[in-house]
Amino acid sequence: MIVGVPKEIKDQEYRVGLTPAGVEMLTRAGHRVLVQAGAGEGSGFSDQAYAQAGAEVVAGAAEVWRQAELIVKVKEPLPSEYPLLQPGQLLFTYLHLAASEELTFALLRSGVVAIAYETVQLPDGRLPLLTPMSEVAGRMAIQVAAHYLEKPSGGRGKLLGGVPGVYPSRVVVIGAGTVGTNAAQIALGMGAQVILVDINLDRLRYLSEVLHGNLITLMSNHRNIANAVQGAEVVIGAVLIPGARAPKLVTREMVASMEPGSVIVDVAVDQGGCVETSRPTTHSDPVYVVDGVIHYCVPNMPGAVPRTSTYALSNATQPYVLKLANLGLEEAVRQDPALALGVNIYRGHITHPAVADAFGLEYVPLAELVPGLGRPAPVGN
Repeated sequence: MIVGVPKEIKDQEYRVGLTPAGVEMLTRAGHRVLVQAGAGEGSGFSDQAYAQAGAEVVAGAAEVWRQAELIVKVKEPLPSEYPLLQPGQLLFTYLHLAASEELTFALLRSGVVAIAYETVQLPDGRLPLLTPMSEVAGRMAIQVAAHYLEKPSGGRGKLLGGVPGVYPSRVVVIGAGTVGTNAAQIALGMGAQVILVDINLDRLRYLSEVLHGNLITLMSNHRNIANAVQGAEVVIGAVLIPGARAPKLVTREMVASMEPGSVIVDVAVDQGGCVETSRPTTHSDPVYVVDGVIHYCVPNMPGAVPRTSTYALSNATQPYVLKLANLGLEEAVRQDPALALGVNIYRGHITHPAVADAFGLEYVPLAELVPGLGRPAPVGN
């Protein structure tokens, strides 16, 4: 199979879809790999490193998209890339389609098979290709919040962990999945008071045992969230419903109840955000202020630490890339139900129910389109 790795063009997105080690894995298996010149520079991988691994380094993106049967990316195609999509081509990347009607319709029109990293789901509910970037984003959320709490950055002028004799900052983390757990872990390590909110009591019991520090756990409901947010210096939005838009759990009124100079980091913004006042920002212009509260809502947070992020993502994606290249899409999804759940769009059909629900469009089970495929059911997190 011909595998293509174009350079990411999203604002200050420095990650790359494959490392040189990933290229070598594919070429040793007999596949041809095209890498756009400069694609790996942001992550510290030279064109020479890719060439030595067996890749063909191609000057322009158009040639990579034209020739490749399987495109391996990090972020979703942007409008300038829509015309490059080829009918029948496999696209393997983060998509977050429920938050983007424009991209959903572009993929439907193109005739591609779009496989979303974030909805590949194991039988126990784990999301193996989302987890590494959730770990990075959760940890980054706290260092970002600590920066914007500083007075020169427009914040309240509070140290996250305080000092002896002075209250630490209160950090409210909404959602106790991978993002929320990593955020809580870093905030506790820095000495903050952390309130961790979730709908799963068993998860809260577990985290209350394994996380150490000034931790409070709360059952998620409107009143508990409102009371917690009102006294918070930092709110981390870490809510996830796989494949679907995030629910708006923090209302405009809750945001207005926070003290001026407080900080919201909505990691869920790539799925629409769990804070009513959230809207996507960029690394070039990462924050805005609503009711005196600083909002940081960058959808591709891990792109700011590409060396770490590319390695972490590639560790998880490479076995799936090899499976797709070796077997082709149809046989790969027959053999791997987790990968089948990653297929969001198949040649003009929406094959993920949450994406169809987001836009009121028809959902067609992948099993009706791929002969011999069972009907794997998504597992709730």
